[in-house]
Amino acid sequence: MSTPTTQEVTALFQQTYGQAPAVIARAPGRVEFIGNHTDYNGGAVLGAAIDRYVWVAAAGNSSGRLRLCSATGPAVLELPADPGTRITGSDSWANYPLGVWRSLRDLNLPRPAGFDLLVVSDLPAGAGLSSSAALELSTTLALLALVGATIEPGPLAALGRHAENKYVGVPCGILDQGTSAHGQAGHLVHIDCRGPAFTVVPFPPSAHLWIFNTREKHALIDGLYATRHQECLDAAKTLGVALLADLTPAQLAEKNGSSGGLALPAALAQRAKHIVEEHARVHDTVAALQRGDLAAVGRLLTASHRSSQNLFENSTPALDTLVNLLEPHPAVLGARLTGGGFGGAVMALTKDTFTAADVAEIARLYAVQHGRTPEMIHLQSADGARVIWRA
Repeated sequence: MSTPTTQEVTALFQQTYGQAPAVIARAPGRVEFIGNHTDYNGGAVLGAAIDRYVWVAAAGNSSGRLRLCSATGPAVLELPADPGTRITGSDSWANYPLGVWRSLRDLNLPRPAGFDLLVVSDLPAGAGLSSSAALELSTTLALLALVGATIEPGPLAALGRHAENKYVGVPCGILDQGTSAHGQAGHLVHIDCRGPAFTVVPFPPSAHLWIFNTREKHALIDGLYATRHQECLDAAKTLGVALLADLTPAQLAEKNGSSGGLALPAALAQRAKHIVEEHARVHDTVAALQRGDLAAVGRLLTASHRSSQNLFENSTPALDTLVNLLEPHPAVLGARLTGGGFGGAVMALTKDTFTAADVAEIARLYAVQHGRTPEMIHLQSADGARVIWRA
């Protein structure tokens, strides 16, 4: 949908619940700039909060009931009490705000006994832009505001991750929530996931981000995200380290048989190589940005995709097609899948000279091979999650 105004969100809430909201919170989606699956492996990652958002409008109710509605959904989901289990079917999206509500209790934070909640978004779901984290963070801010409480960006990100890990079932790291919470316009968010520690890195105004959404649903729960997570844990354990990011590429090569060390099974060796080298690529990218070398940044982005494609095996033919089409274009600096993979979107870093006609031609060539036109989105970096209106 198009970007809604505060007045439009308020009117829709009034139409849905018969009362005005008490608060509206908004959280941005994010682009994983580089650092594919490094976050839960204790590595570093660069993300960009983007100017596409999830809005959550909320008000308390005196009945103690939990009422949730998505602007794209058919009806209000009304619960007399916490069901205590995951919701399935067309209302399964509600596991995200319900997970936040449960997490507030887990972390000894205040929460309303009952609430009316409306979700509005201009983020394409399933495109790897982390609509889930944006929903978690905007829900957290809205529910806390209903009881007169606030939260800092670090704990906000941690609560969102807790909700997704425990109550949705995705063993994600801190990238998505951390970027959405700490975003800053004109910057990328650098996360040392071991801390975690968050800093920002200036992003040149001459550089542009384009998203090409394959329209393959980016389904992490149903996909192989959890499998890759377990493979990384198994590889680290076999190599005798707590997390794969504890190793440099040279140390991994030494441990994995090149000098008589213990050889990993082939699949685990590939996963470990991707993570260790991707962690190094993040640091190289930060250094290249700091010296203004966008050509080097672009090469690192494309190298990241090829590693995801060949070593981590979380790409798809559609994602590979887009990277193959974008890579040789003279106005494209680099391209890679963004997010967990297994569907979703490709991010391209481009020069000013990458035009709408260029975008249309990439889309046309993709459609010839895959029978559908990708969704193309020109993005800017944005500020992080915040309450944007309250009564």
